Amino acid sequence: MSSRNYSLLGPDGARAVETGLAAAEWYHTDVPRKVMKDLMARSDGPALRDTAIYYGAMIVLAGIGIALWPSWWSAPFWLAYGVLYGSASDSRWHEAGHGTAFRTRWMNDVVYQIACFMIVRNPASWKWSHTRHHTDTYIVGRDPEIAIMRPPAFARVIANFFGLLDGWNGWKRMLLNATGRLHPEEATYIPESEWSKVVRVARIWTAIYAATLALAVAMGSILPLMVIGLPRLYGAWHHVMTGLLQHGGLADNVTDHRLNSRTVLMNPISRFIYWNMNYHIEHHMFPMVPYHALPRLHALIKDDLPPPSPSIWAGYREMWPALRRQLANENYFVTRRLPPTARPYREDLHVTALGATPAE
Repeated sequence: MSSRNYSLLGPDGARAVETGLAAAEWYHTDVPRKVMKDLMARSDGPALRDTAIYYGAMIVLAGIGIALWPSWWSAPFWLAYGVLYGSASDSRWHEAGHGTAFRTRWMNDVVYQIACFMIVRNPASWKWSHTRHHTDTYIVGRDPEIAIMRPPAFARVIANFFGLLDGWNGWKRMLLNATGRLHPEEATYIPESEWSKVVRVARIWTAIYAATLALAVAMGSILPLMVIGLPRLYGAWHHVMTGLLQHGGLADNVTDHRLNSRTVLMNPISRFIYWNMNYHIEHHMFPMVPYHALPRLHALIKDDLPPPSPSIWAGYREMWPALRRQLANENYFVTRRLPPTARPYREDLHVTALGATPAE
């Protein structure tokens, strides 16, 4: 591909449909049916524990931050609160949106709605966006959630560490939806029967933000915005740091998650914030396995997967040079090598990747 058009309304999306890349059959590691049934079993226990810790920590940190305001002594507490608000919410909307975090449906729904508000992603539209992401993962012109396009726009990537694009774009989309309209790209993956839900949520959110702004003006202080809104900006860095590793620098327009997704071993704190989404190949292969079972799934199928990046730093050491090379050659990508025990990649995807240039 000499040039990629990422618009969902553009020619690359139409070409993906014509060539069978859209809604294609993906490679899956063989897992015995009984074992997979056990892995997919849902439970309220792990998510109730983690959610109690998560929201409890947010309440405590915000409370201390408010009590110490406006002293600089409050800064560490706001920074920690921001990561839980602006980063951990990313993994919470994701897992609860899959309906796998809890066994009880309404618990998933509550966490999903709250997390979507914090990360500024309309729950009625992002459900369908993420469905498309799993159906057409990193298929150019089809996947609405491609974080790093080719050639990479490094200024955009850096700005997103502070939420300066994704956050603002979320609020802009919220205001657009609140007027009763959808973006034309949204209309390509959201069923028309759901459009009214998108608009209703946007109007409720707009009212909440308006009330928060009014309170800040009345108090003559940004303190209300430190609790609601601003953490989406100053706390975004962790979810961007981990999220870029999911697919960055890897192949696009392929139908094997081992080629276009990356598993990274992380420290326990980042795993809690990220809710085990560091096991990303495993999640894409088997998206209905709950987050708390992903380490077990990884242990079971690791012999069929590329070796995981041993740390966040190691993941960036692999990804960043590839992104820099894509500035000059957008067809370049990293091919993660398989162990001898793995089933090989399909030769046409491994070697050509529709015209791409794999790393040697």
